[in-house]
Amino acid sequence: MTVAKKQREIKALDNRVKALEKELALDKTLAKIKKILWARINQSITGQWRSIQAMYEQVELIGLAQFETQRAKATLGNMPEQANKMINFLNHQTKEELAAL
Repeated sequence: MTVAKKQREIKALDNRVKALEKELALDKTLAKIKKILWARINQSITGQWRSIQAMYEQVELIGLAQFETQRAKATLGNMPEQANKMINFLNHQTKEELAAL
């Protein structure tokens, strides 16, 4: 009887050790941590995306302004004072204002 009782105790302890090992593996905890990290990364990217879009719009606007500046220089040719005024005017316009021109 004592041998059978000891085997049951050993089996119960083995089961408990396996359960503890599974908890130590942190399967559920790691999954939760990964979910939280990915959510924060996604949130961070979403927050930064507006800034990235603004940078691309600014680059596009700079290119448009350079194009208009070159066109104005070519059009005005030998009129440096008027060319400078035109360049100054173009440099102070927004994207929408330049598109309307």
